[in-house]
Amino acid sequence: MKFVNRNKPDRWKNDIADSVDLYNQWFLQFAPKTFRETRIQTTREVESALKKTENLINLSPKVLSENPGILAMLRMSTCPPIARDRLIGLSYVTPSLVKSLEANKLPQRMENKKLVKELTKLCNTIQKLIDPDIFTWIETKSTPSDKDVERAATIVADRLCGAVADPIVRNAQEKRQLSVITQWLEERNYRKLEPNEAKDFREFPKGTFDFHFNVPVNLNEEKTVNIPVDIIINPHKNTSANIPILIEAKSAGDFTNVNKRRKEEAVKMSQLRNTYGDKIQFVLFLCGYFDSGYLGYEAAEGIDWVWEHRIDDLSKLEI
Repeated sequence: MKFVNRNKPDRWKNDIADSVDLYNQWFLQFAPKTFRETRIQTTREVESALKKTENLINLSPKVLSENPGILAMLRMSTCPPIARDRLIGLSYVTPSLVKSLEANKLPQRMENKKLVKELTKLCNTIQKLIDPDIFTWIETKSTPSDKDVERAATIVADRLCGAVADPIVRNAQEKRQLSVITQWLEERNYRKLEPNEAKDFREFPKGTFDFHFNVPVNLNEEKTVNIPVDIIINPHKNTSANIPILIEAKSAGDFTNVNKRRKEEAVKMSQLRNTYGDKIQFVLFLCGYFDSGYLGYEAAEGIDWVWEHRIDDLSKLEI
């Protein structure tokens, strides 16, 4: 098995700086656009939710049971906006109920009588806290204009997007990373796997790749689970390991979170090694804020990486 970057600590400092620069350049250029597009779509969804509640004038257990997915919007319509756990505490309802509603479904095992009682608690809490500066027509009991509703929907959409800003950016960055790798592979005559072409990652034909593929690992002698892997590549030629290469796409906008999550890769590597032996290649594809502490930890766990700003290092994996 060949080393790529984990055995070259003298290069880490410069690579970290280059990686941060690449991420910042992308963020400044694309993240605002991504966020704006998400906000526009979210505003439409908020407007639709407001329509279902007659602009919060008719907020009832019946409306909530018929449209459980509006609960997240309702939480952002209060003053102050309420976190999920705060709503649970204030309403004295079960966490599983709120979790189900925000997944746009009703709890399956709750009797209807109890469900109505719990939904009533949620509606009462939200009605007490509706933001009067946004929904000005509630206190005056007047009919809002289209402009009033549009303005309120935009504010609530901003709150919703602000609460999920990091996932929005992270998802956009992952799509970009996968696109970059796709281009690099296709330029070298690799093709993306056809649907259902392989059930197991070891069945990939040579010269193929795929994304978000499940790889089975043994937890113990009796239990096997699937772990998702971002990218799987089976090289054109046999490698020293003679097994497809597994790659995890990682991006980060700050140094703090990566060190909180670095154990995840180590656990995954340990499970893969215990199942498939020491020749399994599990490699990180990094872009952003990954400091020497993170890199040192992963290197000690036997995990190598390729920097996106030097993507041609993929060739060192015998790809």
